[in-house]
Amino acid sequence: MIRTALVGLGKMGLSHLAILNSHPDLEVVGICDSTTYVREVLAKYTGLAAFDDFDKMLAQTNAEAVIVAVPSKLHAPMVEKALNHGAHVFCEKPFVLEVADGERLVALAESKHRVTQVGYHNRFIGAFQEAARIVASGGLGRIHHVRAEAYGPVVLREKGSTWRGVKAEGGGALYDYACHAIDLMNFVSGVVPDSVDGVVRQGIFSRDVDDEVYCTLGYPSGATGQLCVNWSDESFRKMSTKIAVWGTNGRIVADRQECQIYLREAHPKLPDLSPGWTIRYTTDLTEEVWYYLRGEEYSAQVDYFAESIKTNRTDGENTFRSALECDRVVEMITGVAPPIRGSRAPTPSVNGQAREPLRRRIAARIKKLATSRAS
Repeated sequence: MIRTALVGLGKMGLSHLAILNSHPDLEVVGICDSTTYVREVLAKYTGLAAFDDFDKMLAQTNAEAVIVAVPSKLHAPMVEKALNHGAHVFCEKPFVLEVADGERLVALAESKHRVTQVGYHNRFIGAFQEAARIVASGGLGRIHHVRAEAYGPVVLREKGSTWRGVKAEGGGALYDYACHAIDLMNFVSGVVPDSVDGVVRQGIFSRDVDDEVYCTLGYPSGATGQLCVNWSDESFRKMSTKIAVWGTNGRIVADRQECQIYLREAHPKLPDLSPGWTIRYTTDLTEEVWYYLRGEEYSAQVDYFAESIKTNRTDGENTFRSALECDRVVEMITGVAPPIRGSRAPTPSVNGQAREPLRRRIAARIKKLATSRAS
């Protein structure tokens, strides 16, 4: 049994705890949270050792693996402590808020030969795995466009919020929703964008963070991408993520439910697909898990983490190094990091402010026309 500790007992932390407790190869030896009520209730009804101090939990439990499910701004310091303790680490997304922190943690984990994983669960959904397989086969031909979308009903009115609505805490649709879509683009396309342009970041109901994010992405091959994210969309019952990939020989559209494939011509590396449309459903593409909570992907990612520890697989899916590629794209979107290649740096836009120069130009043109007509 792998001695496992969990820090952070919010929504995702409690989900992880239920999955960890049911896993045949994992033994939960400690839980940690700053909320007294949550700790006391769990300690009383589960019998688990509960801590309010992360350092004390690491020292007293001698955990071999640590699950980090705290607010985003705390990821870097807690991951670093867990690695220095010698533990394998699973960290919720986003990996870090500062790329420099991520680079340091990647180097630390690799120097200690530790298993690392970040909670981008879309990589464990059958329909998305099928999309990635088809793109990697070359069956779509030369890829020229990728589009990822993520919508959901998280913020639907102006009100006080949790840390997710506080910029300094790493909240907002960019970090909470867009990072899932960006990582999905990296996973399915197999290539990381090297430039970002046309960025729109707006708060619809939130005052301090983005509720929607839109931008254009550029790839080294010359291909383009689109990112569309809105967590203030009440037309969705829960988070919905979709990806589409266009190639010279067809296209793919995939979401959690199905993978739709269109091929112009048959391809030798895809003998199971004929020209025209093929639809494959995630129920046929997803392996059963020993414990179901919210979706097979949540249990599957934990099982993958456990298997990586057992087999000392340090270069598997969703490693810190892989997740850092997503964080680099986020930094380009925020304007903190320049594009990797020599294209124009993005102009961040919050509540429409980046469009002000365009508005001024339009106003100037209208004024000029009005003046000319009056004369």
